[in-house]
Amino acid sequence: MPKLHQIIEQHWQQPKPWLRVLLKPLSAVFARIAAKRRQDFLAGRTPSEKLPVPIVVVGNIHAGGAGKTPIVSALVSGLQQRGLNVGIISRGYGRTEKDVHVLTVDSTAAQAGDEPLLLYRQTGAPVVVGSRRVEAGWALLAAHPHVQIIVADDGLQHYALQRDVEIVVFPFADTARDDLDWLPNGGLREPLSRLASVAAVVVSGGQNPAFRPSEHMFASHIETGQIYRLNQPSEKLDLGRLKNSRAAAAAGIAKPERFFNSLRALGIELQQTLALPDHAAITPQDLPRADFVFITEKDAVKLSDGLDSDALNHVWVLPICAIIEPDLADFVLDRLNIESSSKRFD
Repeated sequence: MPKLHQIIEQHWQQPKPWLRVLLKPLSAVFARIAAKRRQDFLAGRTPSEKLPVPIVVVGNIHAGGAGKTPIVSALVSGLQQRGLNVGIISRGYGRTEKDVHVLTVDSTAAQAGDEPLLLYRQTGAPVVVGSRRVEAGWALLAAHPHVQIIVADDGLQHYALQRDVEIVVFPFADTARDDLDWLPNGGLREPLSRLASVAAVVVSGGQNPAFRPSEHMFASHIETGQIYRLNQPSEKLDLGRLKNSRAAAAAGIAKPERFFNSLRALGIELQQTLALPDHAAITPQDLPRADFVFITEKDAVKLSDGLDSDALNHVWVLPICAIIEPDLADFVLDRLNIESSSKRFD
């Protein structure tokens, strides 16, 4: 039986009249609270601290599922390629520890959260997690004083931290909708008018050729990489090996069907799929029984936390990366009036 949060999230995508009647009054209350928080920040009534390096916030006005993490990874990698020392701070949603945590090679998803740990392993950038972004930022600079720019993964509504550039990730599927509403009747944390106040909007998952990026509007799409074995990432999968084998997939992400469809697009026939809640803990015992089990990189960081590698020989990972057009890293550097090292040495 679906849990309450699953019923509500399904309602956001396919509104149910009876549920709208129940949730609409609560959305009005949420809207007033959110509006007051924003007004207090703009009027200077909210205590807000500035760190000694530029802060770039990548967030959303939706409650999850906008495709933000791949875009953060792509932006950080792009800035690194231009010679910048970049750090990442995040709340670390889903972790079990409360204190600020500076990630190391031994960090686990329980300590750091699945998405921060994934960003750390993908980019190699210093990462610190903490419920208060200001504390996380100071801890990052104390541990890595060479950092020149901090990218805040989420935190658009975390006004205690001053920011220099705000970037919103907005799902392409919602660009044509006229029924978006505030939480909990809809998935919005802030009104659509908020998009006019940020430096850039990245529309994620857009495949419509009629959509054209502009100076402050960017488009991103996901590209898949080579599937690799979880406990031996250097080993890539030859899809021919799947012939006459049973294949399954599991995903603990906001919209697992997107992952399953990506596998099917590669020609992989799935006999079973397992959709888990976003950020859900996962163990080898949770996985479907099959000759080949495919998982996301986000789930891979949780399964790799000190488990017996022999129990995971049949588990394979599909990597993804976000392609952003036009170049978001160049845009950020221009907004911050920072030259990349490649330009300085031309």
